[in-house]
Amino acid sequence: MTPQTDEGPLVDDIAARIRARIMNGELAIGKPLRQAALAAEFGVSRTPVREALRQLQSGGLIEVQPNRGAVVRVPTPWEVRQAYEVRAELEGLAARRAASRITGRQLTALREHNAVLREAAERAAGEEAAAGSPATTAANDCFHTVVCEAADNPWLSRMIDRINESFPRNVSSLALAGDERHRQLNIRQHELIVEALTARDADRAQEVMRDHVISSGELLTAWYERRSQTVFHG
Repeated sequence: MTPQTDEGPLVDDIAARIRARIMNGELAIGKPLRQAALAAEFGVSRTPVREALRQLQSGGLIEVQPNRGAVVRVPTPWEVRQAYEVRAELEGLAARRAASRITGRQLTALREHNAVLREAAERAAGEEAAAGSPATTAANDCFHTVVCEAADNPWLSRMIDRINESFPRNVSSLALAGDERHRQLNIRQHELIVEALTARDADRAQEVMRDHVISSGELLTAWYERRSQTVFHG
């Protein structure tokens, strides 16, 4: 456990800022995190930076490697697969609950978020940048957030958030950007989820959401498997 100091709020703030940069992909997996450089950037001493990195290490976002120091951690493929197995059950439950609670405004929001993904895929024409942009990452995240909000269970939402916060949020978009078939499948699966929710079909909503998350998890697992073979070896 990190000892409590007067710099506690500062440490938490620095950890949150580094975490946000990891989650949005600004600090890529495998990237070294130099204490001196971070201290200079944040205008602080190395001490709160060191404590912030320890905090992130305990949360699994970074690791300390011999001769390299702290780096943004590359999750193992089996960790990703297991996490998504749990996420599939949780989000399936969220979709089931949402089927009887979702509002017309929320259904409209789901269609709008999926439209962003569809339009990006149409513009991509084989260009990864078009399909893997911050806008598509946000649209995909917002789609799932709306379903969780409609489920109206804070405990469920917190558990899903905890899993999502274990992996950089831009990676799903990066994985989809390089795979046209899965890009289209992702959009179609979202459509099926919206159709089930619109019909208030709880069984179907749970089934299609679960299948969607499992499919996404397999794609992400394969991406991390390829990435883990190259990130430290060129």
